[in-house]
Amino acid sequence: MKHSLYLKFILTYVVFGFLSFFIIATFSSQMMLNHLTSQRAESLYKEAHYISTNFVRSYYSQSQDADSLRALHSQFQALDTYLGASIWLLNSDGTILVDSEGSFTEASSPMSSPFDPTDMGSSYYMIGSFYDFFSEETLSVAAPITYNFRTRGYVLIHTPLSSIEKERDRLLNITYLTVLLVFLLSLLVLAVFTFTVYRPLMKITEAARQYAQGNFKFTLEIYEEDEIGQLANTLNYMAHELGEMDDYQKKFVANISHDFRSPLTSIKGYLEAMLDGTILPEMQEKYLNIVLMETERLNKLTTGLLALNSLDTKRNMLDITNFDINGLIKNTVSSFEGQCRDRRITIELLFDAKQQYVAADMGKIQQVMYNLLDNAIKFSSNDSEIVIETTLRHEKVFISVKDEGMGIPRDSMKKIWERFYKTDASRGKDKRGTGLGLSIVKEIITSHGEHINAISTEGVGTEFIFTLPHIPEPDQT
Repeated sequence: MKHSLYLKFILTYVVFGFLSFFIIATFSSQMMLNHLTSQRAESLYKEAHYISTNFVRSYYSQSQDADSLRALHSQFQALDTYLGASIWLLNSDGTILVDSEGSFTEASSPMSSPFDPTDMGSSYYMIGSFYDFFSEETLSVAAPITYNFRTRGYVLIHTPLSSIEKERDRLLNITYLTVLLVFLLSLLVLAVFTFTVYRPLMKITEAARQYAQGNFKFTLEIYEEDEIGQLANTLNYMAHELGEMDDYQKKFVANISHDFRSPLTSIKGYLEAMLDGTILPEMQEKYLNIVLMETERLNKLTTGLLALNSLDTKRNMLDITNFDINGLIKNTVSSFEGQCRDRRITIELLFDAKQQYVAADMGKIQQVMYNLLDNAIKFSSNDSEIVIETTLRHEKVFISVKDEGMGIPRDSMKKIWERFYKTDASRGKDKRGTGLGLSIVKEIITSHGEHINAISTEGVGTEFIFTLPHIPEPDQT
């Protein structure tokens, strides 16, 4: 059986509450009783010392007659009422001369006590029945009476320990009530924790479970502005991106399947027709050329996929060198002279400087120029013109490839960088396209930390513009 973190937290909370009450009821109770007893003993000792100094000493310094004892008895009774404790006057031989709780005749009757000050040790009080004089636990405090450097007797004050325990219980009740209130108030903290932390965490856990099962359309509805809200927004964004990636992967597989199936079907069909005699021997050369063209298409598609995979896995592995972009463009243009001659397409080069040096991966930028120029020629009409221009602005070299072709529909502009994407026009005009050329261009330029944009008008043409970092012309000396 699984125990949730929340259940563990609740159990810990309850156990902590019971332990708090248990500790207060045991250890704190005894510690408080000891403290109150010590405090009360100190207070009574001060009173006993005050009595011995200011009232009883005069008895031993004057005539020790009955009138003096009667006066002391009256004073002890008044102090008894004030202190709530019994006050004794003991002679040095242990005779009880005055007892505040008895009548004077009783107090003057010969009673003796086995009191021995050495029984207290270094303390000035003792707790017990005081030699069985009392039936309950009693706190007894003794203060000596000295006169002419001799101890003439003792003033003893007795108070029941139950009175101190009542004070202890009263304070403990206040403490219990305070702890109970704190415990109840902490339930509010628990409630706040439940609504602000636990429930959002459960929603996040459920969202993670849904995403793990592939349900990326699940929306995590947490609208807080704190860290949990930020986590929820991040998870929603992650789910959106994963959903798009999942859709892209499905589309990617579908496109690969389609683009591989078509040429393979053609190759298989033509070869089977040759083998079973459907295609006559004198016609086989024509269809073998078609098979060769489809094979070249498969090879081009495979090469494009490998190039994209290399860009994905080695995005930061660029061989940056300094080279003349104008010279690279001239070399790239020369490789298309045959195609342009056959279709009577002219390429005009507009350079604002004879040489324009940039810092980039020369091989990959040459691939960019090749793909853009191949794309421009593919979609240009016969007897049209392609303009390639380089311009230096703000320490950036802007390279433009502009054709006079059919243009790109507006609803397709945002999709031209997607892998395997082809406009309907491209599918109808050129079946050999793989839909990977512009994706490769985008990946290469992005890996350089630069930008590429496309401007197109249907029926007018398309222009691709990208940037590269400019460097000063190297010293030729």
